[in-house]
Amino acid sequence: MNDEEKNEFLIVTGMSGAGRSTVANALEDLGWYVVDNLPPQMLRPLLDLTGIGGGALPRVAAVVDVRGRNLFNDFPEVARALRSRGSVRVLFLDASDDVLVRRFEAVRRPHPLQGDGTLLDGIRLERSRLTLVREAADIVIDTSSLNIHQLATQVAETFAEEGAARHRLTILSFGFKYGLPTDVDHVADMRFLPNPFWNDDLRGLTGQDQPVCDYVLAQEGASEFLEAYAVTLEPVLAGYQRENKGHSTVAIGCTGGKHRSVAMAEELKKRLSTIPGVAISVRHRDLGRE
Repeated sequence: MNDEEKNEFLIVTGMSGAGRSTVANALEDLGWYVVDNLPPQMLRPLLDLTGIGGGALPRVAAVVDVRGRNLFNDFPEVARALRSRGSVRVLFLDASDDVLVRRFEAVRRPHPLQGDGTLLDGIRLERSRLTLVREAADIVIDTSSLNIHQLATQVAETFAEEGAARHRLTILSFGFKYGLPTDVDHVADMRFLPNPFWNDDLRGLTGQDQPVCDYVLAQEGASEFLEAYAVTLEPVLAGYQRENKGHSTVAIGCTGGKHRSVAMAEELKKRLSTIPGVAISVRHRDLGRE
């Protein structure tokens, strides 16, 4: 299999106001390399570049639309030629005329083909120019009844790599005496557990060491908390995926961020590791500060 066959190349087009920017952002979040407002004549060089890039650009999307003015007239012919080379798909975004009018009025911008006419004049002219493009598209998404989050979710479901995580969770241990971390979604306090610091055999160790981990997990309430907290987070993480929230952080704190929070953060990761669609990483913010 050559490099070109390994790569994916997606052309995003469709009606102005139908959600091209939302789709472009969603694809970028999925790891695609996205080029916006590309003249059709530049599609072939871009496709050639993906083939000689040594795998640097395995998934490329190009947004092509009537903003290209007269250059867009060549798009149907260019798209047909590129699709004959394989691994090239065309995504067409559509919406009803009344929805498009409301969207343009909401942002107070003219339609790119409106000229001296009305919004509806521009929309109808664009629709007539895109009739053949829509008919030849591989995928058509009507966004009339979709908000931006629902559209992004549909893009993720359609174009995410098989088995790829749709949400990335960071479990962050920290010490309260160094201050609460910023930009976190959930905070849990482990100071309800006895502190290993007061155990001479454990003081010099950390929550990453097995003796400390065993000590913390053996305390009354530790396992019960982990089980209940994991159960609580499961529907939250599932909801984040439905709402297309790509990342969240759960902060686990204790006094110094060395023993209890570290051990519980590592154990929480194990409890959550079977949730589908979620990639989990653990960071220990204050480990080594004492």
